[in-house]
This record gives sequence, C-alpha cells and structure tokens, in this order.
Amino acid sequence: MGLPPEFHDIAKRINNWGRWGADDEIGTLNLITDDVVRAAAAEIRTGRRIPLALPLQEDGVQTGLIEGRVNAEHTQFQINQEIFGEGTVACSDDAVTMGLQAGTHWDALTHVSHSGKIYNGRPASSITPDGGAEFSGIDKARHIVSRGVLLDVAAAKGLDRLPGDHAVTPEDLEEAEEFGGVQVRAGDIVLVRTGQIQQYRAGDKHAYSFPSPGLSIRTPEWFHARDVAAVANDTLTFEIFPPEIEDLWLPVHALDLVEMGMLQGQNWDLEELSTACAQESHYSFLLSAMPEPFVGATGTPVAPIAVL
Repeated sequence: MGLPPEFHDIAKRINNWGRWGADDEIGTLNLITDDVVRAAAAEIRTGRRIPLALPLQEDGVQTGLIEGRVNAEHTQFQINQEIFGEGTVACSDDAVTMGLQAGTHWDALTHVSHSGKIYNGRPASSITPDGGAEFSGIDKARHIVSRGVLLDVAAAKGLDRLPGDHAVTPEDLEEAEEFGGVQVRAGDIVLVRTGQIQQYRAGDKHAYSFPSPGLSIRTPEWFHARDVAAVANDTLTFEIFPPEIEDLWLPVHALDLVEMGMLQGQNWDLEELSTACAQESHYSFLLSAMPEPFVGATGTPVAPIAVL
C-alpha cells in the first residue's frame, strides 16, 4: 500500500538529512547551542521547580496493547542484608523490569523507520536484536537542557482537556503562543498540553489511550520552520489517535523522527506546569530533560524538570 503522496511531499519539505553532516546522529538537538542554553538560564525568575514525569509503577499508563512494553515491575531483591557480616551496615537493593517507552519518555530517532530508512538516510537494518541501534541510539542524545516553552493548547481554548478527536494544528500552536505571551524560537523544547493526561490521573488509562487528541500531520512543518529542538506532550501516542488520515498510522512519528531528526516525548505530565505558568504569567522556563543513556536503545525513561 505504501505511504501516500501527501506524506512524501511533507517529508521533502522538512528533511534534515545531511544538514549537520553525513555522520550526524542527534538531528535537531544540534540546535541547542551554548548560546541557547545561556539564554535559557535567564528564563529562571523564581527558582520554582516543576516535575513533569509520571510515577513509575506497575499500574502505569500501558494497557498491554503493545507486547513487551510493560509498566515498571519493581522487585526488592535485598532487604536490610548485612552483606559484609553480622553487625555491619545493612543494604537494600531493587530491580525494575519495564519497557523503556512505558512511562514518561523520549523516543530516540530510531524508534520508527519508513521505506527502510532511519534518520540521516541510514538503513533501518542497522537496528539489530543484539546491539539495538547502531546509529542514533538514545545514548547519543546527551545534554538535553534548553529553554522550554509550554504551548497550552487546551487552556488557550478555555478547556480543561481537548476532545479525543482534536488534531492539534499549527493554528492551535500559534493561538497558544499568543495565549502565553511567548514565541517559540530556535533551539527550544516545546511542550504541547492537551489535558489528555487527566484521564489517566482520574484512573481511566483506557480512556487516556484511545481516542486521544494529539499533533496533526501538519505540525512537523511548523516545528521545522521554527527550528525546534524537541517536542513532548501529555498523551500516550503523541499524534492524534486514531489517525486523522484513514489507515495512515504514525505519520507524525515518521516525519519528526526519521525526516527531521527531532526527538519526541510522550506521557509528560503538564498539569502542574500549566497551573504554575498561569500563576506566574510566564510560559517559558529552563528545562532539564536528560535521557537515561541506555546504549543502543530506541527510547528511554526521562524525569524532566521545568525551572520557572
């Protein structure tokens, strides 16, 4: 069946292959320069710190739809054990089994492929069972600290939560810019709030997962034009689900990750941040969102912090 001409037309307009050289593995993270980070630090006004990660727990956001993407299964394998002999300091240790994209996470540029290719024109076959991603694994995406911008699309429309069939458009993003009195600039990490995570917080993870508002196939061009470094939102699927174009599954993933080389984040909890930005009347901040550096992984848990 293949991907439709509309997809390929957009792909040509936003393609970043070779932009930072044939050996590049981090894509739009190259836009986070030292100057961008210095300017981001100047966004701090109060020192207020807002955590954006969901708790990692067995009853997490995953419903079992994707085999192997299990919520965090925590095991306490050592409890107050005096490993150096009786009367010595006792130790407790734990282990966790989980899908790396199960909770609040970054998708690596290798998370999806299309037409046999991943970012920068490399073959999708470079991802193997033994080594994972030979190129552009999440371990290559280091030092993710930049200016964060909250585009509170739901609040801009006077809503607590967007309806499940709402595809977030470039016009919505610009409306949220105006609402927040902020303008997205090169090197920013954009956080798009739909309010959808309220469904999970209310205890209904099935309603959280489907149907879900999310980014439209038209948004990659907007992010490309603004030279955005990365984008994250508060939904399970990132893009609208079910898709806005029938039978075209995960086109935004393919455009962002493969064509543009732009990291995506999902399951970010933006509710407290939305309240804080409204209270401070300030929708930009310093954002630290360092990935766990699993070598060759196609995604990773992340515990982001916004500093207002």
